Amino acid sequence: MALRENLLNAERVAQLEPIGIVDIGSNSVRFVIYDGLTRAPTPLYNEKVLCGLGRTVASTGKLGDESVSCAIAALTRFHAIARNLGVKTIRAIATAAVREAADGPAFISVGQQKLGARIEVLSGEKEAMLAANGIVMGFVAANGVAGDIGGGSLELIDISGDSLNDATTLPLGGLRLIDTTNANVEKALDFAGEKLDGVKWLKQGRGRPFYAVGGTWRSLAKMYMEQADYPLRVMHGFSLPTETAIEFCETIVKAKKLTALPGVDEVSKARRDVLPFGAAVLMQLLKRMEPSELVFSVFGVREGLLYTMLPESERHRDPLMSSCESFARLRSRSVQHAFELCKWTDALFAPGGLEETPQERRLRHAACLLSDIGWRAHPDYRGEQSLNIIAHASLGGVDHAGRMFLGLTAYFRHAGASEAKGEHLSERIKSFIPKRSMDRARLIGAAVRAAHMLSIGLPGVIDMTPLSIEGDTLVLKIPEVFADLDGERLRRRFGVLAGQLEKKSEIRIRG
Repeated sequence: MALRENLLNAERVAQLEPIGIVDIGSNSVRFVIYDGLTRAPTPLYNEKVLCGLGRTVASTGKLGDESVSCAIAALTRFHAIARNLGVKTIRAIATAAVREAADGPAFISVGQQKLGARIEVLSGEKEAMLAANGIVMGFVAANGVAGDIGGGSLELIDISGDSLNDATTLPLGGLRLIDTTNANVEKALDFAGEKLDGVKWLKQGRGRPFYAVGGTWRSLAKMYMEQADYPLRVMHGFSLPTETAIEFCETIVKAKKLTALPGVDEVSKARRDVLPFGAAVLMQLLKRMEPSELVFSVFGVREGLLYTMLPESERHRDPLMSSCESFARLRSRSVQHAFELCKWTDALFAPGGLEETPQERRLRHAACLLSDIGWRAHPDYRGEQSLNIIAHASLGGVDHAGRMFLGLTAYFRHAGASEAKGEHLSERIKSFIPKRSMDRARLIGAAVRAAHMLSIGLPGVIDMTPLSIEGDTLVLKIPEVFADLDGERLRRRFGVLAGQLEKKSEIRIRG
């Protein structure tokens, strides 16, 4: 059965057809190849060239010969990469700089020839819509305002679940601000404030998250993470309190010498010029909108374009569960067994057991799907490697606390009782999530550890060996056909699980 399932997994991977997205922005020209059109797309290849197409559009009305040559060379290379990798489908889009420049049509004509694909020049409205769809792709039940800052413009849009509401485009891209203010950050602050004051619907974001999209704002987050010695260097889902974000932006804006600030080495040299201008826009935006928090997203226009291509049924899938299922199919011994674990552990939270919120249940099921992805590693390091993989995986629909919970559950699944208190985990990791989540990670890790001792990782066993809570006892019922699987190690692991629940343990062999 396991062999057949692995073959089916291989077939599923083979059936996915890679799709390439070319994003011609005002600052960068990027090519991303995704593994297929799925709810949880995985980048197979990602290349970015900083061409600065929007550097002089505001002052000259044109893209500039040097920037155009850089972009055309990048598109020529992207065509060769797609051909060599057998990518049959390429969707290409261009944003503010190209749509506003007088020589934009000429650039598109040559660019399409070199790329071998049609290039769609997005309107400001469609760019905002795609950025919002990217947020919908990467988060569950997003409810706030999304902002996508590029080199030429800032797109803002109000999101409520699947509904895209008020939207606007403003001339507040980093390169444009450098051009229009002659690289004067103080003037950029005033200009940004003036433009944002004209967005009357912006106050609708008060008390709701602001989702920040764009390389400039992600660079700010990288600097903050370095300065704060933040333990997890994954951008998607990273959040900051609004006041903290405003204060940090202010230090960037007021810095006399950016290179003297800690963490600046985390930002590429080509991106540093626009950093103070991106900070100025973000600071003015947060002051006016007063959101509940600032949330960074790596999902933007490109992922939003993929989202519009998905069938309706796929759009409504949970992005986290979709990601975890893909991981389970590709890395675990049996995805069917992973799903059985979800159901098997439900019994721990039935009446008489522990309480669990819907969000906690969702994360538990995700943890079950990820619980066996480290099985090929050396036994001594499976826990640490699983934690590292999950903590840094390309997962959507989960915040950083949830991501760390998933990693710790896999860690405790392998570490066992001797390290159940987490002595080998750093203090930075242990202080990262609440005690309740840490306790749940230990409990679910112990449950998965006991289940694998019973099932040997194969499907069709734990479905027939249910758990139940009877008063002060956790009971495992094993049918006679599986009676020989009972033994000292199973009883020891099952006892640890019962201890996590503060229950006695009992194994019953039934006919």
